[in-house]
Amino acid sequence: MKGYVFHGPGQSSWDDVPDPVVKEPTDVVVRVDCVTICGTDLHILKGDVPEVLPGTVLGHEAVGTVVEAGPDVRTVRPGDRVLVSCITACGRCPYCRRAMYGQCRGGGGWILGHLIDGTQAEYVRVPFADLSVHPLPETLADQDAVLLADIFPTAYEVGVLNGRVRPGDTVAVVGAGPIGLAAIATAGLFSPERVIAVDPAAARREAARRLGADAVADPAETPEELAADLTDGLGADVVIEAVGVPDAFELCTRMVRPGGFVANVGVHGAPATLHLEDLWIKNVTITTGLVDTHSTPALLRMAAAGRLPTSALVTHTFPLEGMEEAYDVFGRAAQTGALKVALGAQPPKDLAVPTA
Repeated sequence: MKGYVFHGPGQSSWDDVPDPVVKEPTDVVVRVDCVTICGTDLHILKGDVPEVLPGTVLGHEAVGTVVEAGPDVRTVRPGDRVLVSCITACGRCPYCRRAMYGQCRGGGGWILGHLIDGTQAEYVRVPFADLSVHPLPETLADQDAVLLADIFPTAYEVGVLNGRVRPGDTVAVVGAGPIGLAAIATAGLFSPERVIAVDPAAARREAARRLGADAVADPAETPEELAADLTDGLGADVVIEAVGVPDAFELCTRMVRPGGFVANVGVHGAPATLHLEDLWIKNVTITTGLVDTHSTPALLRMAAAGRLPTSALVTHTFPLEGMEEAYDVFGRAAQTGALKVALGAQPPKDLAVPTA
């Protein structure tokens, strides 16, 4: 089969790779019908995630069809259409028993496209299938469903829930890429008073407005002053960092009010300065996190009911074999306007246009 292989920082290609097989009785093998590219994949290609070894197939998000299941798999069977979660969960370790699947110590956590071969291929082996794949309703389109593998649960859990967004809050989201836009959309579930989006790209600021931002700013325009102006000088109750660079994190700490929350979602490859000389007196809570995907079933139900604006985030589609072009387009988002790319996506069966 073919897969998108990491060969070292700055080096990757669509190559022939061995077909995956069931290795453990809890495994499934999934034919990949739709896959997407994550900002974390770009961090891997830059060398920011040294645990990823050369020769690894990248990717940790997919929609597909089960083609083989180990004898201990109980929740899905061959032929089932499923969402492959970005997080794999053994279900037995102390962290999994607390629904902290991202910290699984039983062989799971973030392993796809990280510690084992991932989803950017024609087929993928998924360990611990009963907790790591989710059956999908036929009414949910591939390119909508695939966004629930990572960006929506990540934005919701690590951004909105960790940030403790409450009704009436002022929420600032620094970075209006896919994760930031998903954070804006899911923050809206809690009826904040206002949402401020910060991004240097005009197209992404406009996308943020479409998804619910009430005010937008370029980071060069001192958005901390905008947040203060809108809140009687206090700043935002919750600031979500969705970029993963030091300047963005440090901006978040300047935008938050006393007693507020900074929820870091971005994947950082370099140190950021923590200005405790300013923050120690402000009662600020700073959270970090890897998504646990405990919210995925609820988000799937909301998406199937049309309550999440998933389709608005997919700006480019490609065939699966167009992986190298898709990486180029996604990696040059400032020039191409790409938000999320979907490869191999098919429409839901019951939404097919009837022929005369």
